[in-house]
Order: sequence, then structure tokens, then C-alpha cells
Amino acid sequence: MNIPKLPIGKGIEWLEKCLMTYFGPFFDLIHAVIGGMVSGIEAALTFLPALVLTLIITALAYWIGKWRMALFAVIGLLLIDNLGLWNPSMQSLALVLTASVLAVLIGVPVGVLCAQSKTVQNIVTPVLDFMQTMPAFVYLLPAVSFFSLGVVPGVIASIIFAIPPTIRLTNLGIRQVSPELVEAADAFGSTAGQKLFKLQLPIALPTIMAGINQTIMLSLSMVVISSMIGAQGVGAYVYRAVSQAKTGAGFEAGIAIVIIAILLDRLTQKLFKAKQS
Repeated sequence: MNIPKLPIGKGIEWLEKCLMTYFGPFFDLIHAVIGGMVSGIEAALTFLPALVLTLIITALAYWIGKWRMALFAVIGLLLIDNLGLWNPSMQSLALVLTASVLAVLIGVPVGVLCAQSKTVQNIVTPVLDFMQTMPAFVYLLPAVSFFSLGVVPGVIASIIFAIPPTIRLTNLGIRQVSPELVEAADAFGSTAGQKLFKLQLPIALPTIMAGINQTIMLSLSMVVISSMIGAQGVGAYVYRAVSQAKTGAGFEAGIAIVIIAILLDRLTQKLFKAKQS
């Protein structure tokens, strides 16, 4: 028995055309906003000389994580500069920071809604499962269709790929708040807003911060993939090295990505622990 193939692909393409037809100006606005954010962060990171920014980050690392973290920061950043990858690294960092900030701004409110409504959670959970299991390369296709080539579709794809941990752990953290504490807040006449901002979010903060940390790391993992659609940065060097079989150049770019990843991971972890204490 031959069962006709379901026209899923054609349906997606039809939906894409409809969105482009009726929401084109909206996508143009998103493109302008995200492009402006990336350009602004990149300009801020490259405004100061590499040595000055290295000293600032090293001082921040010492303040947050003491001398071991500061030593790694100064050695790692000086190595990136020595390899001639400072500006590409700052471009990649601008992409990561933009994607992470937007993912958190979207993810935390959605996680709060999931925690407060079982219906919302039941709707969002399958969507998150789909987002986390779909290959990251697939996100590049609609991103390019709606936002053309460049850094903006890379940011959009990174947000889609990286946002689930923030939503899930925000939801989990709020739901794990002791029911007795919530009942006590209700007994004292707290409003829903007071209960959320003065009780649930502060107690759930460690769990939420863990989700934000994972979002940052996942955003960074999209740097190389985003380079396939025109996003500049260290990822473009890795992609170029792979396509040209230049092992040494690819290894150097990979080292830069590893250094940035370790710095972001350790600094955010230490910062979150400091806030908890």
C-alpha cells in the first residue's frame, strides 16, 4: 500500500512565503534592532586597545574569581591578540552577548509564565523539546530567508538554539519554591507581583542563573555554525580553515574560541555564586 507523502515541506515553504508577504516590515525592524545591538557591542569592545581591554577584563576576573582566574584571563587574552585574532574574537563575543541578552529577556518571562500556568507549560514544553532536538543547521534556513545573510540570522539562530535552558530552569526554579512559603505570602496578603519578585524569583535565582549560564555556552557553540551564513568572527576563520584544509589556522581559531568559552563560563559562574552569597 502506497501512502502519499505528507506535504510537510511544502507547507513550511507556504508558511514562510506568507510570513514574508505580510510581516516583511516587522522582520526588517528586527533586523535593524539586532544589527544595531551587535554593532554597538562590537564597537564598545573594539573601542579600547586590546591591552587596555585585557587589563580591564583581568581586573574583573580578579574581583570575581581571584588570582587564578585573573592569570588565565591575562594569558588567554594576550594569546588571542598574539595570534592576530583579537578583532574576530570581539566580533564573535558581540554576537554571543547579543544572542544571550535577547534569549534571557525572552526566556525568563516565558519561564515565569510556565511556572504560573500549567496550560502554558503544557504548550511550551513540546516546543522546547522540538527546539532542542532539531539540528542547529536547520535553524539557519528560515533565519536566512527572513533576515538575509550576515550576523543577524546568526543571532536569531543562536537565540532559538540557546533559549530552552533559560525557560526550563526558570520554570523549574519557581516551581521548586516551598509551597509553605507561598502560602505564608498569601496569608500576609501579598499580591501576585509581590509574591513573584520578593519571594519566588529570589529563591529561584540560583536555578535561573544556571539556565542563563547554559544559554551563554550554547550561544557560543553557534559561533562556527553562524559563520556559514555570513556571520563574521572567529567562526569564519574556523570555517575557512576547514574548507581549505588548513589545520594550523583552524587550531589557532579553535584556541581563541576555547579561551572565550572558559572565560565566559567561569566568570558567569563566579558572578552568580557571588550574588547568591
